[in-house]
Amino acid sequence: MGDDPGWPHRERIKVRYQEVDLQNVVFNAHYLGYCDIASAAWMHEAIGWTGTNDAVDWMLVKAVVEWQGSATFGDTLDLDCGVARWGTTSYDVAFRGTVDGRPTFTATITYVTIEPGTKRPTPVPAAMRDALGAAPG
Repeated sequence: MGDDPGWPHRERIKVRYQEVDLQNVVFNAHYLGYCDIASAAWMHEAIGWTGTNDAVDWMLVKAVVEWQGSATFGDTLDLDCGVARWGTTSYDVAFRGTVDGRPTFTATITYVTIEPGTKRPTPVPAAMRDALGAAPG
């Protein structure tokens, strides 16, 4: 569980040297990688997802990232995530990144659930909705 009751999962990520640029800030593309790490850990924790031979899979179809600050080499990034919207075959996951409580970035990623091996959209399984929780609001 995340430390904030409004965010069901928190992942702590230590910023590595190769993730920063010459300005000693995390290169922008790495933030989506951090979201992927947090999302995968949450899915594993919530539904036992392993990434292989699972009954459900999903694909990223849209990502929006907004920065409020930056993370630097050696920082620990606290990355909170939770479902912001449920659709029939898609869902949005909201992410909030902070360093020592200081806002760093927010992101919203839209995923579409697919049949493994076919990449055809399929309804989000009820068990997945139940495990990940209700969208706020």
